Amino acid sequence: MPREPGLSLNERSFILQALQENIRIDGRSFDAFRDLDLNFGDEVISRISAEVAKPFPDRLCDGIFTITTELSPVASPAFEVGRQTDQEVILSRTLEKAIRRSGALDTESLCIIAGQKCWSIRADVHLLDYDGGLVDASCIAVIAALQHFRRPDVSIEGEDVTVHTMEERVPVPLSLLHHPICVTFSFFLGGDVVLIDATLQEELLRNGELIIAVNRHGEVCQIAKLGGVAIEALTLLNCANVALTKAQWITRFISSKLEEDLRAKTPGSLLAELSAENER
Repeated sequence: MPREPGLSLNERSFILQALQENIRIDGRSFDAFRDLDLNFGDEVISRISAEVAKPFPDRLCDGIFTITTELSPVASPAFEVGRQTDQEVILSRTLEKAIRRSGALDTESLCIIAGQKCWSIRADVHLLDYDGGLVDASCIAVIAALQHFRRPDVSIEGEDVTVHTMEERVPVPLSLLHHPICVTFSFFLGGDVVLIDATLQEELLRNGELIIAVNRHGEVCQIAKLGGVAIEALTLLNCANVALTKAQWITRFISSKLEEDLRAKTPGSLLAELSAENER
């Protein structure tokens, strides 16, 4: 990271000495995430958009799903506009494999007219503040945004497609087959110390990292080992078990936030009225 301020010798010694004594400088345990929060509103971290497009020639009955990332100087001085860093490459590839290639979104449900029209769903990830945990936070944001998003409903007459507004029909949720969650493990002191959700200071000192993407059913979607120390089979198995526990907890957390957001909508709102009319 070319412009990220480094750690002083005193900071390095203090953090590593604390880890040897089973202490993190922010007081968390090694297997604890920082306080997690989700907000659905004007401040956007992951934004989902949809448009009608033509399907790919080799996937005539499927829609299109893409994930793009943007790391700007707003988040960290290490990021520059128009210059892709190693972190952005790793983030893009990890989200691509963990979410899109794992079939989290049912692209067949995005087909409107086979070979002619389909929905093109795009997830844009914008980082606002970088303090470590980039992959995990971005994955949570995309999965939550996909569950929160509603696309316009359509009607088909022959080859004519009509996209309805919210005033005409209740928008349609996306069909998600499963919810992969990324959990990143950081290794210190030659691999003797392993912790999750490392801060930026901790990331600058780690000897290696392991990213495990798993859903609440225990299905491993991706394992990525990014340099550093070798990992023993037993350590890998333990990390996978921890990742499953965290993925189940995060999945429940996302669901609770979505329910809160739904309840927060006023009973007299347009969406509530349309939903009630649709139920009748």
